[in-house]
Parts: sequence; structure tokens; C-alpha cells
Amino acid sequence: MLKLSTSGKLLLETIKTKHPFYASRCFCSVSTDAETNLSYDKNPGPVFLRKDVQKLLGSITRLELDKIFRKRSVKDNTVEYKFMTDDQLREEVKKSIGLAGRMLQMPPIVHEMQDNPRVLAKEGALKGFSDVKIVFTDITHGLKNSKRTIVERLTDGTLQEASFETRKRLNQIYFPLKGRHIRMPSMFEASELNKILAAGDHEFILDRACIQFEPYEKDYHRVTATVYQHVNENKLFDSLRSTRHFGPMSFFLTWHRSVDDLLLDMIKREYFRNGVELIVLYCTLHDVKVNLDSFEQIKQHILGTESPAFELEDRTTEQLQQDEKYLSLIEQFVIEHCLKKVQLNLAIATGREMLHERMQLAEGIRNMHGRQ
Repeated sequence: MLKLSTSGKLLLETIKTKHPFYASRCFCSVSTDAETNLSYDKNPGPVFLRKDVQKLLGSITRLELDKIFRKRSVKDNTVEYKFMTDDQLREEVKKSIGLAGRMLQMPPIVHEMQDNPRVLAKEGALKGFSDVKIVFTDITHGLKNSKRTIVERLTDGTLQEASFETRKRLNQIYFPLKGRHIRMPSMFEASELNKILAAGDHEFILDRACIQFEPYEKDYHRVTATVYQHVNENKLFDSLRSTRHFGPMSFFLTWHRSVDDLLLDMIKREYFRNGVELIVLYCTLHDVKVNLDSFEQIKQHILGTESPAFELEDRTTEQLQQDEKYLSLIEQFVIEHCLKKVQLNLAIATGREMLHERMQLAEGIRNMHGRQ
């Protein structure tokens, strides 16, 4: 941790008083250790599991079949070709969309667990009986690992419930989960984790974290926060788009009011509906509202309609007009809540020019067909 001089501390304190959010961002940029990872100040679970929030995150993730069913480095990577009728093809596409939706099931976001083992008894007479802890485990089949009774006798005679780390290790010994190691692999240590992130393997490390840790573990929160912040700082959002981790990352960034770069990426890719969904998510988490007359109407439209499974290359005039409304809402949000106003406003201006050109083209094609 870098140390601040007396004048520096005074300056930081002044900034905190007037601009608390800006101060927190400045403070994080000065520090160099792992403690700069953002964390949840309260339990995010109830909000994350809300139906409207899940709908927004699912739509923001985007269902891109080519990416979801891309070739992977697995043992069986064969391709099967079939001759089908049009009806059979439509049925297979429906099945693929359903399977893709299941593959994009998001890992839950819950509050970090506090490990406080309950003391069951203190037997002073047993003090010094052994110089190592003794662990007692119920290995009855059919019990959930979280409900299994595991206690440990300490060297001073205290009998207490096993710590979480002990419970996890014993459960893995007696009832091993495929892919999980008894000890934390070195890939999750800070030095190795940075190498993996530098190589761009964001999805790989998040998939491994889901296997190795439970969602409420401290190390799971540390690893996921590190990956999300690395993706955000380097603007590598497409590395997680159309994966099950894009929704949790969007929730994480929105929770910590760090949506500028993600919103900029959506505007540049012309994902205007996704940009509005991100804004609605932001307003939901932080109980704020965009000062635009049509905000509630657009919000209800977003929550009441399904996001299209595929992005249409040729959008109708009505769809382009709807995109224009989305851009107006995004522009107002940028004015009121964003820090990177210059970059965002430039992207909005470019997006509006593209929409205008496409609307002229669509209008010309419609007039031409009308004359025929």
C-alpha cells in the first residue's frame, strides 16, 4: 500500500467530504495491493435473484449461438451433419436456443460468508491431551455437505463446530466433487492469476472458480472481483459476452457505479437496447431515475418484452425509431450520472448518425417497393 503524505491525506479527506464516490475511485488508483478489489457492502443476493433483475441481466448477456456452441478444447469435439426439412431445421434451432439458455445460467451472487465456528463445550481436563486437532466427521450418505455434522477438538480441550475451510476439505475427501482440489490451486494466487488475466483467459478462470469455490467464499469474491475489474479496466467485455459470467459482471459493475466503459462498449457495438437495460438496472439498484419524460414508458417496454434472440442486420423503420428513443435515454443518463461524458457523447453522436443513415436507406427501400 502506498503511503500518503500529511498534505496528501488532507487533500484526500477534503475530496471525500465533497465527492465521496470520486474519492473512492482515486484512492483505489493509488493503491497497489489486492485489497483494492471492490466488495459488496451488503448482501446482494435478494436483489440479484429478483425476477426483473434476472431478466435484465439475461438480456444484457446476449444469446449468440455461434459463440455459445463454438469449438472448445475437449475430448469429444466432433461435428454431426444432418439433412433436414425447413420445419425440422426450425425445430432444431428452437432446441438450440433452449439449450443455450441453460448454458447461460448465471452463477449466484451472494454475500461473503463470515466464518465464526460455534463453541460447543470447553473441557479443561483435556488440555494437552493431544498436540494436534482432532476432527470428527459424519460420513452418512445422502446428507447435503452443508448439513453434515463436522466438529473439531482443539488442543486446549475446546469442542467447536469445524471452520469452513476444514468442512470443505473433509467433504472433498469423503465426497469429492469432480474438478475441485482439496487445496486451492496456485492459479488463484495473485501472481498466477495476473498471468492468466494477461493472457485473456477470463472465462477459463471464472469457470474454474465456480468449481473450486462456493459462491459465498472469500476467495471466490476475491477472484471474481479481480477478473471483473481487469475486464472493465482493459475494456475486454466481449471476452465474456454470451457467457454465463457476463450477467454477474454487469451486476458487479453496476452495483459499484462503474458502468461508463461497459455502456460505451454497448453504444459502439450499436447494442442500444442493452445500453438501456443497463441503465434500468442501474436505476433499480441505486433507486435513481433518469429525468426524461419517456423513461417510465421505455422501462416498462424493456421489462415487458423479450429481447430478440438474434440481432437483425436489416432493421425496420419502427425498430430504428425505437433505437433513437433508446439513444435519447442513454444521452440523458450520461449527462446525469456518468463521469466519462466526452467519450460517451462522441459515441452517441456517431450512433445517431448511423441510425439516421439507416433510416434514410430503409425509407428509400420502402418507397421503392411502394412504387412497384
